[in-house]
Amino acid sequence: MSHACAHHDHDHHRPADTPARLAEAEALCADAGERMTSARLRTYELVLDAGGPIKAYDVIDRFHPDGAAKPPTVYRALSFLEQMGLIHRIESLNAFVACGAHDHKHTAGFLLCDCCGRSVEIAIPNVADIEASAGATGFKVSHITMEARGLCQACSQE
Repeated sequence: MSHACAHHDHDHHRPADTPARLAEAEALCADAGERMTSARLRTYELVLDAGGPIKAYDVIDRFHPDGAAKPPTVYRALSFLEQMGLIHRIESLNAFVACGAHDHKHTAGFLLCDCCGRSVEIAIPNVADIEASAGATGFKVSHITMEARGLCQACSQE
């Protein structure tokens, strides 16, 4: 069944708590003995501002008001933010999204709307079962990504 989407980004907007999230990120880094450099902070701000998945090249383009950032600067910042658990990479979109949880060290899953592009972070149930099943075969899991595609509530009601 095909679905013609008549709208885009209906739920993407700048979170009202961006300043608080930036301050929380700085505190998280300090507690971990890491530095939240200006490039890392700006990158995180742009991911938060996106209000949904954002590609690295869009972060690069928006980094400076008068021009793009150097790609290695942004890629290093994105990698750091992901390692700190502040953002997640949505593999199928090759994009990044701010972590929606206050516990930044967790395995997250995503519901992705094929119509408007909205993403919703969800907890992955039974991560221990996945790791145990893998371990039983001698496989050591280093990273789990779960993505489910479909239509969000707004798009499925059109």
